Amino acid sequence: MRFSGSDLRLLQVFEAVARHGAFSSAEAELNISASTISNHMTALEQRLGIKLCQRGRTGFRLTEKGQVVLDASRRLFKGISDFDAEIGALRGTLAGELRIGLVDSMVSDPKARISDAISLFKSRAGSVSLTLMQERPQVLQQKVYDGDYHCGIGSFPHLISGLGATKLYDEKHYLYAADNHPLFAPGATVSMESLRHHAFIRRGYWRAADEKRLMLGPIEATVHQIEPQLMLIQSGQYLGFLPEHFAQPLVETGALVPVLPEEISYTCTFSLILRKGYRQTETLKTFVADFVRAHDVETA
Repeated sequence: MRFSGSDLRLLQVFEAVARHGAFSSAEAELNISASTISNHMTALEQRLGIKLCQRGRTGFRLTEKGQVVLDASRRLFKGISDFDAEIGALRGTLAGELRIGLVDSMVSDPKARISDAISLFKSRAGSVSLTLMQERPQVLQQKVYDGDYHCGIGSFPHLISGLGATKLYDEKHYLYAADNHPLFAPGATVSMESLRHHAFIRRGYWRAADEKRLMLGPIEATVHQIEPQLMLIQSGQYLGFLPEHFAQPLVETGALVPVLPEEISYTCTFSLILRKGYRQTETLKTFVADFVRAHDVETA
């Protein structure tokens, strides 16, 4: 088939539908009705001569061939973005798209100078579209490796093969309880032994060694992000670890209390990760340089 601009639009609709998992869920992003989306999907299937998905009362599901087309479409979009960036570099300007993945709850950390880095980058000549997405650490690593994101920022104690990391800063975590937790009832004694009788919250991405070291009581809840962990702690029924910067405002009001802070804590190292061997555009190189500069560190 001879590829055209209208084919690209159909593929963009298809990618959005596949990412959202339904026609209705993709309406807001595409700014078109579900019926129009359905017509576009039908037109794409006729154009390719391939059944891309099953849709109906049972929901939306990609066919095997549909998954192949989806993967190829995403590679195509990445290639177009990189092409824009490389042509922009030839003209002496920054262009294309940057897709950046982040872990959650970084905004309150004064060491995370992400806004400063973006301000520095955007002050340069050019027109670059930025996309920032929040992910769990393992998912974020995989998406950087797969090329869904150009880079990632977060704490990655177990870095997957094929990624390189540049250290940015350290983040301290302490164990916290709400002011209404039984540990702080009148007459209660807070000790390492007493913790064994209270419910703990684990992070879903921790490994067995992390749990053995940090879970000092029974594990009765699991989270993958910081804000849900805070909600559980505030119920007064659980103990859990939080970043110091994230918990500090609530500590100052008395709503949260650090538990044995002299004895119980751990440190996370935050890094910028990139895929090794990935051919970086001038746009990505410039962003990484500005990001490292904002954090006043040297590249690895």
